[in-house]
Amino acid sequence: MYQKDYILRMLEMLADLIAGILGLIGKGRFEEAERAVENAYYDFLKQDASFFRNIPKAKLTSVLLQKHDYTHGHLEVLSELFFAEAEVKYHLGRQKASLGYYEKSLILLEFVLEKSKLFSIEKQQRLAFLKNRINELATALL
Repeated sequence: MYQKDYILRMLEMLADLIAGILGLIGKGRFEEAERAVENAYYDFLKQDASFFRNIPKAKLTSVLLQKHDYTHGHLEVLSELFFAEAEVKYHLGRQKASLGYYEKSLILLEFVLEKSKLFSIEKQQRLAFLKNRINELATALL
């Protein structure tokens, strides 16, 4: 029960952080947004951002669940962090980099939703957004 409460609190704090990062992006304060995302990886998951960036998409869930004992809650947090990083890169005009982060965010979110078997309108909207953005970027980068 404590683990679940901890993850829920962590997700609430992360939602506030993501809102703040998106606010910084909206104000054109991209360097601050990048720093906030960088710090959030360690603050929330106790690993440097490069650790997560270097995991290939195809092995993302297996590496984190099997080799590092992450929970589905951790994967949801990481999905949100990848989303925030993708948004920063997208607004900086780094389309190729943002595509990779959007794809990783989608992979983790789909995995978590499949395993939890819970329905959330917000998460369904995020899924739709991610799929649309990935499609848009993939088409533009051809």
